[in-house]
Amino acid sequence: MRSANLLSPRLAAIAAAALLTLAAAGCAPQEDDSAGSTAAPSGTSAASCAPAGLSTRTAGKLTVGTDTPAYDPWFTDDKPANGKGFESAVTYAVAKQLGYAQADVVWQTVAFNNAFAPGAKTFDFDINQISISDDRKKAVDFSSGYYDVRQAVITLKTSKIANAKTIADLKGAKLGAQVGTTSLDVLNDVIKPTQAPAVYQKNDLAKSALKNGQVDGIVVDLPTAFYITGAEVPEAKVVGQFETGGARQEQFGLVLDKGSKLTACVSKAVDALRKDGTLAGLEKQWLSEAVDAPVLK
Repeated sequence: MRSANLLSPRLAAIAAAALLTLAAAGCAPQEDDSAGSTAAPSGTSAASCAPAGLSTRTAGKLTVGTDTPAYDPWFTDDKPANGKGFESAVTYAVAKQLGYAQADVVWQTVAFNNAFAPGAKTFDFDINQISISDDRKKAVDFSSGYYDVRQAVITLKTSKIANAKTIADLKGAKLGAQVGTTSLDVLNDVIKPTQAPAVYQKNDLAKSALKNGQVDGIVVDLPTAFYITGAEVPEAKVVGQFETGGARQEQFGLVLDKGSKLTACVSKAVDALRKDGTLAGLEKQWLSEAVDAPVLK
């Protein structure tokens, strides 16, 4: 009786050829159906990131979320769809990079905290000055960073901290920030005030508290600080900005559903816009005032 492990030379050659064919197929680029990847694969092709190949919520459309009101300088006139303001302009630049016309971008209102809360999303990506963090990455995907950001303190010109030069000068002040933001993290972890911070659902409430003297100062990102003091609360001033925390630069990123199949392509689009100078140009156009402020140490 012939052993089942022995093959004739001809059959052995056929089997070997079949194995080589299977091995080649296994090494060929395959569509990734996994839901857990958050990094752009090195071999992502241009064709796979075209609208026809993207699994957006509505075929042929790109659904983008942001909060309301949509503030300057990130948006203009509380109208995200008008293409004015840094984040509106970035959105349409990303859409164009992906092959979508401006008319194919559909905006929807998404509360700031809901954008990165656990659970399925109703948008393809959200843009709302949301800092990339390891903690948030547990619930959502992020694109590559589209803006390098610093935090700042603003106060009324008549405030006791108006001439503060150091972080120590702020420790005894009553300070506030929006809930769920890096601004609040900086307030708690960098300033470490002796008084409990005031926490607000929206920056509008924080600004009102500042104007009414309920707090000595509020912490916001630097471009927002310049806009508030220049256009909304002219009796306020930028006290100063904080250094970047450690070796990692804080960045805003586009938020996507956890495991989204769009993450790789959206990151690739952002990377291309950074590389070709588009992001720098938009920053200069819309955030030009946020270029200098005393550094608080």
